Amino acid sequence: MLSIREKLYIIIFRTNTRPGKNFDVLLLVMILFSVGVVVVESVQPWYEAHPGFFLSAEWFFTAIFTIEYLLRIYSHPRPLKYMTSFLGIIDLVAILPTFFGLLYEQANFLLTVRAFRLLRVFRILKLTRYISEAELLATAIRNSLFKIIIFFEVVLVLVLFMGTLMYMVESPESGFTSIPQSIYWAIVTITTVGYGDIAPATVVGKIIASLAMLTGYSIIAIPTGIFTMEIGKTAGKRKNGDAKRYCPSCNHATEDKKDKFCSRCGTKLD
Repeated sequence: MLSIREKLYIIIFRTNTRPGKNFDVLLLVMILFSVGVVVVESVQPWYEAHPGFFLSAEWFFTAIFTIEYLLRIYSHPRPLKYMTSFLGIIDLVAILPTFFGLLYEQANFLLTVRAFRLLRVFRILKLTRYISEAELLATAIRNSLFKIIIFFEVVLVLVLFMGTLMYMVESPESGFTSIPQSIYWAIVTITTVGYGDIAPATVVGKIIASLAMLTGYSIIAIPTGIFTMEIGKTAGKRKNGDAKRYCPSCNHATEDKKDKFCSRCGTKLD
């Protein structure tokens, strides 16, 4: 005979039973409605027309999710493990903005974080087979992180140099009133956004702007190429059953699984 706690655990945490699946589907519907209410509430005419409705709906959904969160803690065999898990933290964060809203009015719009709870759809629809592919992407991002950071530092130096140069050759009347303002122009130009709120007027300035635009198109492909290369490398290791461990810093391979640090640069291995 199952206890009430065990029955709650089956319903709340498992989807291999009809009550468990129905519970999660109902939960997802509630999440969608609660996020929708928060989004609609930001439309000022609608909020001013029905302030009481939005306030009641916000506290209604918060009360439901708070009870659900407490039941999850109560029914889980290891409550602390659930509370410190990714979904456990998201469940907690999903109910806090309403209480923070008592101190800071705009905090209630952070309730859109409840959309992260929709990640449970992977478990409900049996899409866990895609998790391995997500892990592949995560590994590729982690392995390319240091290369991306170096690339980002180079871009920072580049925009600092171009911004300073434009400040020297252009006049304040053109909008280049300070080096930070000129750096803002360089970032907007190199990223090919081009707001047009600041534009060079001199011939030298236009030449520098042209070089910045061409440079922007040239560097767009660099982080994409780095990330694509790491995805291919990680997928190749998985396909070939590569038992080697690769250093996340220098990409040095080691055959010994007992090694905790890279023999080349000393970085801690995963």
